[in-house]
Amino acid sequence: MIEQLLVGNISEVLDYIQEGIHIIDNNGKIIYYNKFAQKIDEIDREKAIGRHILEVYPSLSHDTSTLLKVIRTGEPILDVEQTFVNYKGDKITTVNSSIPIKSNGRIVGALEISRDITEVRKLSEKIVELQSELYSTDNHSKYKDKMAAAYTFVDIVGQNPEILKLKSLALKAADTSSPVIVYGETGTGKELFVQAIHNASKRRNKPFIAQNCAALPSNLLEAILFGTVKGGFTGAEDRPGLFEVADGGTLFLDEINSMPLDLQAKLLRVIQDKTVRRVGATKTTKVDVRIIAATNIKPEKAIEDKLLRKDLYYRLNVVSINIPELKDRVDDIPRLTEYFIQKYNKMLGKNIKKVDSEVMKLFMKYDWPGNVRELEHLIEGIATIYDTEIIKLEHLPSQILDAVKTTYYINTSGMNIQNTHSTSRMSLREAVELIEKEMIQDALRSTDWNITNAAELLDIPRQTLQYKIKKYNLK
Repeated sequence: MIEQLLVGNISEVLDYIQEGIHIIDNNGKIIYYNKFAQKIDEIDREKAIGRHILEVYPSLSHDTSTLLKVIRTGEPILDVEQTFVNYKGDKITTVNSSIPIKSNGRIVGALEISRDITEVRKLSEKIVELQSELYSTDNHSKYKDKMAAAYTFVDIVGQNPEILKLKSLALKAADTSSPVIVYGETGTGKELFVQAIHNASKRRNKPFIAQNCAALPSNLLEAILFGTVKGGFTGAEDRPGLFEVADGGTLFLDEINSMPLDLQAKLLRVIQDKTVRRVGATKTTKVDVRIIAATNIKPEKAIEDKLLRKDLYYRLNVVSINIPELKDRVDDIPRLTEYFIQKYNKMLGKNIKKVDSEVMKLFMKYDWPGNVRELEHLIEGIATIYDTEIIKLEHLPSQILDAVKTTYYINTSGMNIQNTHSTSRMSLREAVELIEKEMIQDALRSTDWNITNAAELLDIPRQTLQYKIKKYNLK
């Protein structure tokens, strides 16, 4: 009966899908494989079709096969990791979504969509094994300098009042073992703060382990964090998790809002109990790990959207560090630019001395959606491509120039500012004064009314700026 559902050209269409698709009937007999499933399992589908699924996958059983479970229960199983050994002896790991096929209220078969994560699992397990080996007692002193977190508070460049306040807060947090949650848009420098906290703490000589929680299936991430025991599930081996590897040190969980909610509950239990149980184990192991978590969306928004458990957030939110976007700390742009110029001069053997004043004006107006990382990559790209002592408008990529065209009009001779006010009825002197006044106001606001910095930004003497402030009665 199930065969009748595969009429027409549906099988040809399914062969173009880049995920494995299996279909079995209600007796467990294989009815269909698409080409990608054949590639994943390394099985000749002509030899497999018509045979019982357990004949083709002897490492599975009625209890471990997601397809057979769906036949029994009639309930779909979504995004479940399954590890099995194919007939060649190769270990395969997939993430499966299995759905019952019903006709007139009766289960006639099941369809399974599989995503191959074999290589992802192998790489993840290899990384954990290497970290475990490096942090072992025998190797720790030998590799200590190579394993340590790279950044300290010195590497956080900026004199913006909010940044200075956050550095002070983070330094105080470093003196404790309390959990920390860091929020910041992509590219704001979250990991700089995290590593700086670790390096300023009493745990500095212990492991610093970072794990991104995004784009990994729940089961795989659970195994990476908590470890596994042999026989805990099909293909499982005795491996420590990152909590055990990081014992005595710091575990940084980036994009924790991407962690599945069921795993967040297990994480909360580990933080509260200070013990970890490997997947498939019955006993627990005591661990001493300082947790620092980061989100790239506001935690309150993550809770509202059910991406972050409220109880986990409250447990992590002992110390909260909210890193501002670059557009909210524009007074640091000149310092950051100089810092990155020096960095890539040294790295690439270049001799860039500064950026042109018109370029700096543009930098101060640009929104920097990629934040500090975008500014760094911009300087790196220019230093890589051009041999110049001064970075000019002609060296900037078009997307930055285009992004500020609403405020600036750029032509081949340089940069002219067109104010949003109509200047058609003004004299030339009045139009120039209007634009000059607004430029000075912008510079003063951008530098929090630091006269010296504003004068540098405008590329005029400090005394001239003071005269202009008085002339335009700016307050």
